[in-house]
Amino acid sequence: MKIGFIGGGNMAEAMIKGMTSHGLKDIIVSEPTQERRQYLNKTYDTATTASNREVVESAEIIILAVKPQNMDTVINEISFAVTENKTIVSIAAGIKLDYLTSKLNSKKIIRVMPNTPALVQEGMSVMSLCECFSDHAVSVVREILMSIGKVITLPEKYMDAVTAVSGSGPGFIAFFIEAIIDSAIKMGLSEDDARMLSVQTAIGTARLLDTGMSPSRLREMVTSPGGTTEAGLRTLKHKGLNDTVLAAMSAARDRSYELGRKSD
Repeated sequence: MKIGFIGGGNMAEAMIKGMTSHGLKDIIVSEPTQERRQYLNKTYDTATTASNREVVESAEIIILAVKPQNMDTVINEISFAVTENKTIVSIAAGIKLDYLTSKLNSKKIIRVMPNTPALVQEGMSVMSLCECFSDHAVSVVREILMSIGKVITLPEKYMDAVTAVSGSGPGFIAFFIEAIIDSAIKMGLSEDDARMLSVQTAIGTARLLDTGMSPSRLREMVTSPGGTTEAGLRTLKHKGLNDTVLAAMSAARDRSYELGRKSD
């Protein structure tokens, strides 16, 4: 089954990297920049083209890896070539299934929210699709997403919340780690040492949590009565960390909703 990408940016490359490492090599990518096409062809041995139409005509599964603001242009360009046997996968934030089904002849459409850690095959992807979708292509799409991390399927109504958690989450976590690094430097550590200590601590913590240990259990393990962690946590609670996180995630969710309305 040939898989086509419209757009050869970072997320498309992450997916191509994961796919090729898992033996999925029948890939074609349309990309307007010649230098980028040459890079993708040389690095992953994928077929490349400047024509979106060529991708749609030659592939059974077409992944729309374009920016949301460019979706109208791309859809208008390819809609006539999308037949009912084609499976369309959109990874553009805020673009709803209703919009895609209203513009394309195929009803075999999947909306996916991947995230940036897919670049190192540690991504978290969420699929939404019509309940009537019972095709082999769904298994192939799931296999593609599993090649870049983990994947779950949820109703589309949860996509705005998903965007806030896994879509924006890497930015929030990186911002917190930045704050730890900056604070460590102010305490006298070198920038290199502060970064290594902070990043490795984050990696180790994430791997512990990935074993199934709950965040509260890990926090309790680190926190001794009257100790240093307790003192720091008391300050975070006093400064309203929970309320700040909720406000940030709510803002991200609401913005995702606003972007989605623009595609209605």
